[in-house]
Amino acid sequence: MIHGFYRAPFRTLVLSACLLAVALPMALGAQTPKLLDLGSKSCIPCKMMAPLLEELTKEYAGKLQVEFIDVWLKENAAKGKEYGISAIPTQIFFAPDGKELWRHEGFISKEDILAKWKELGYDLGTAAAPKLERWEPAAKDTRSKDQVCYLSDADIDPKTAVVVKTAKGDVRLRDLHTYFIMYSCLTEDRTGFEKKVSVTDYATGNLVAATDATYLQGADEKTGRPWVRAFASREAAAKEMQTAGGSLIAWGPLQESELSHRCGFCDRAVYPQDVASVLVEGAQSYGCCAHCAMGVAARTGKDIEVHQPDGLTGEMVVVKTLGGSVASVEPKTAVAWFGKKQGADGKWVSAGCFHQGFFTTPENLRKWLEAHPLETGEMITIQQSLADKMKLSPQQIQKACKIGECAPK
Repeated sequence: MIHGFYRAPFRTLVLSACLLAVALPMALGAQTPKLLDLGSKSCIPCKMMAPLLEELTKEYAGKLQVEFIDVWLKENAAKGKEYGISAIPTQIFFAPDGKELWRHEGFISKEDILAKWKELGYDLGTAAAPKLERWEPAAKDTRSKDQVCYLSDADIDPKTAVVVKTAKGDVRLRDLHTYFIMYSCLTEDRTGFEKKVSVTDYATGNLVAATDATYLQGADEKTGRPWVRAFASREAAAKEMQTAGGSLIAWGPLQESELSHRCGFCDRAVYPQDVASVLVEGAQSYGCCAHCAMGVAARTGKDIEVHQPDGLTGEMVVVKTLGGSVASVEPKTAVAWFGKKQGADGKWVSAGCFHQGFFTTPENLRKWLEAHPLETGEMITIQQSLADKMKLSPQQIQKACKIGECAPK
């Protein structure tokens, strides 16, 4: 949004004339309301408004008049003064009789425009969003508790399992990376916490104290995603290295490596290869899930660009925000899955970051659900996924994804 469109001495006269001017844009007797956008073809938020105005023009022909005036053109310079604007872009909402109903400065999303018209009493007959939801698992979970990862609900590989001792019992995790995700979220004093942790000897399947093990750390050749294997002895780790590659690493450096990349919203440890890439005004950040990626805008108060792979195909979904709203989504058909679970009180809450995602089409989401019969939740718009995060208070953001205590389910 560009402020200071006119000099202050003239603004008083402009505003005094504004009440007379707002009735000029439409002829009396017009049958439809009107959206007037005053901007330019050069400023960034104005350019981001352009495709939205085009969509509104096509989709609501006969129901809504849409007009754009480039007030930076010499021949239109008087229009900015006529409407009393002080920044571009400015959108003015007019009733059919020409009366101004509301105005907004800066970028405004298509969804917010339609919502405002509805609030003003003009339901433009927008089609109801298609519903895709599942509130009961499509199959029964027949796994035993020992086979299910406490944090991710995924199957536990017996060769990489991690066990954390607590006063309430053992917590089992699928691998070391999941452990470090949990560790990064703990709110308790973590001093000496590693003494509670046992890892599985990759060679024998036996448990060994995490601080006593030797680790082999490598990366997948195709994806670059790190992997870690624990061994009770350095000799066994060195033997595995001869065939698997990688390098030997002790517990301390391994922890430092695992905690080196964090989610820009909730501060969870992440592997960049697993998560959304988030650009915050050009600076690199990450989102541990699609929804946390959108939350980076809420935490930083800045515009972001999110690159999140489709949960089924890996095709990239790219979202750009402006002023706390979604400015663009590519492809336009992309949707979000909001994974939910039912709490002890009967209320539905987030199922956690491992159960969220973006999809390029609702059909891709449907196919993903067929392959994941235990998932419950609902499809929402990507705009809604951002709006939910923007509503959070600073205190709620500070507590996001934190684990109060490490305890078994």
